[in-house]
Amino acid sequence: MTSQLPSDLGMASAADLVKSYAEGSVSPVEATQAALAAIARHDETLNAFVGVDEEGALAAAKEAEERWRLGVPKGRIDGVPTSIKDIVDLKGWRTAKGSKTLADAPLARQDAPCSARLREHGAVILGKTTTPEFGWKGVTDSPLTGVTRNPWDPGKTPGGSSGGASAAVAAGMGALAIGTDGGGSVRIPAAFTGIFGIKPSFGRVPAFPLSPFGTVAHIGPMTRTVTDGALMLNVIAEPDPRDWYALPKEAADFTAGLDDGVSGLKIAFSPTLGGHPVDPEVAALVKAAALKFADLGATLEEAEPTLRDVEQVFRTLWFAGAANLSQNFTEAQKSALDPGFRDIAAAGSAYGLMDYLDAVAKREAMGTTMNLFHQDYDLLLTPALPIPAFAAGEEYPRDQDNDRWVNWTPFTYPFNLTQQPAASVPCGLTSAGLPVGFQIVGPSYGDRLVLQAARAYEIDQPFQMPSSRFD
Repeated sequence: MTSQLPSDLGMASAADLVKSYAEGSVSPVEATQAALAAIARHDETLNAFVGVDEEGALAAAKEAEERWRLGVPKGRIDGVPTSIKDIVDLKGWRTAKGSKTLADAPLARQDAPCSARLREHGAVILGKTTTPEFGWKGVTDSPLTGVTRNPWDPGKTPGGSSGGASAAVAAGMGALAIGTDGGGSVRIPAAFTGIFGIKPSFGRVPAFPLSPFGTVAHIGPMTRTVTDGALMLNVIAEPDPRDWYALPKEAADFTAGLDDGVSGLKIAFSPTLGGHPVDPEVAALVKAAALKFADLGATLEEAEPTLRDVEQVFRTLWFAGAANLSQNFTEAQKSALDPGFRDIAAAGSAYGLMDYLDAVAKREAMGTTMNLFHQDYDLLLTPALPIPAFAAGEEYPRDQDNDRWVNWTPFTYPFNLTQQPAASVPCGLTSAGLPVGFQIVGPSYGDRLVLQAARAYEIDQPFQMPSSRFD
């Protein structure tokens, strides 16, 4: 059967592009030209890219085109337009991490593990996407690159810290994007921009260099479809000896059994995860999404794990990581930092060793709590976020009682602490036309089950991303 592609090739899925390449109905050069055209059309407004290598991308696409013509594709995603978040090393590129302190850093001499795997499978690298400084917050703006904006409403934030990646994918500027997630940084922007994003189990995707924020940090796919997320995870989850936390290679293809559904699963739904307030429109859309799983054959029960002191534990670990990162900066470098990053680094410096060890012990208890919870429930559903996107350039909504980004992200960072797989799946639009996502949390190493459940919902409730929405 011939693949059915959208009229705007920039909005085609990676899976459909690969099928079309095999059929000869579309070429990698055409797909790359469409992605570059979308960048030219949208990025002046959205500011999703740190840099774009048009010449290199087209050259790579031509090489992929010839491989497909000869019937010898290089890998699973040969010729698919892809972007890399500027937290992750890409050989020949500077990894500035949104910081003026790294604006003149030397070019990377080697690829990070995920960048290397993408190249080995033939991905066409378009460029690098924006991040807040060192990925420290849940929105995307930085002293180095300015404010990144949401394709659904450029006055709103796309979230963060992988906001450039999410804006790029949502607006057709590449089918695949690498994001990082230390407290929600894949799932937050996925929810705000109406795309799919998964934070895999810790260690599933190897990392090097390791994050300065420690073992809360994950790397994951950001895509427009669940199938693309699974396809991309197959590529970037391959082991790499540079990461001693890396999990062994998964024996089976993540796309295998993806359409098997959720019949027979026992799923918990927690609308507030311990009483966190949720915007009424968000709550209604997420509840409707959860109820669909009962229609699809799962047993759905309202239940939630008892997780204690989560925000304080996360603040201790995250802010201490910021303090450790900045301790060797000169005074001139410190003055160039995002003021908010300076603030959390100062807060982190105030924690003592006993504070840190107490946070570690409480984190370990959370992991046990979730392991026991998943003895009773296969999956947990929650809102991905309690609110829709707010004003771009702000760390938090100014009309709410917040002091830091962690106040409005209570559904995401708990599962960085427990290192479980968790995904954001789009489930509708608010009356203002802003996307909402719900979160699927799986048991430790249950990445495949999270993907399968997300795909079951996507089949039943496909989410449309019309490119005309962004013109």
